[in-house]
Amino acid sequence: MKTPINRFKHALAQRQPQIGLWLGLANAYSAEICATAGFDWLLIDGEHAPNGLTDLLAQLQAIAAYPDSHPIVRVPVGDATLIKQVLDLGATTLLVPMVDTAEQAAQLVRACRYPQDDGLGGIRGMAGSRASRWGLYPNYAKEANAQVCLLVQVETRAGLENLDAIAATSGVDGVFIGPADLSASLGHVGNPNHPEVQAAIASAIARIAAAGKAPGILTSDPAQAHTYVQLGATFVAVGLDTGLLARHTRALAASFKNTSNTSNASNTSNATPASSSSSVY
Repeated sequence: MKTPINRFKHALAQRQPQIGLWLGLANAYSAEICATAGFDWLLIDGEHAPNGLTDLLAQLQAIAAYPDSHPIVRVPVGDATLIKQVLDLGATTLLVPMVDTAEQAAQLVRACRYPQDDGLGGIRGMAGSRASRWGLYPNYAKEANAQVCLLVQVETRAGLENLDAIAATSGVDGVFIGPADLSASLGHVGNPNHPEVQAAIASAIARIAAAGKAPGILTSDPAQAHTYVQLGATFVAVGLDTGLLARHTRALAASFKNTSNTSNASNTSNATPASSSSSVY
């Protein structure tokens, strides 16, 4: 039985736009609901969401029932041991934050790959026993490297300065631009829409694409998402589950509270004053 093909990785190589959603609720139930929505990919956030290894596993298992939505795991840090564990859980695509140099990118490539004669110097440890998913595939250890997809996150001024070398690193499949941290690094904290930041993003997308790698980014603004796709971004997250939940629940509550307040005010103004003999309950 052949190790499953990473269709997301294949789509990036073909430069087919992939639209995704960010998952920060750290819950398998909500992850499964999002997996029914039809997004090409779902990012399980291990950097800024309260996700441990068992949380990641539960969400990977929930999403696995919906193969049209590909799970990506963002690890909190580019640690080789943690990367090994997440890959062993069943993840095939990783996003690693805060990559500033080509040397860092090359280390991450090695961490994602088993030792093989491919010139990439893999250091991923071999699991002695595979009772879970990967145990189904007898040639997994020899076929896994080709299916692992590595996305590195550039989100600092230093990362931008080294972007061409990072994107040229063999084994890196895509480069994700982090707008929030990038805006802070460029001196515009909390303002990713500042013209300098947006100009840097547009330039970065072009440079990544020119290197033959997939550019990626996140925005919750639909118009901006379309703009990024037009600029050449291949994988674009167009929302966050936390943001969707917060926005829609607050709007729903506000709509009823506003209606209720207006109705009460109207009833009060139109009411006939009660006589002194009226019963009060």
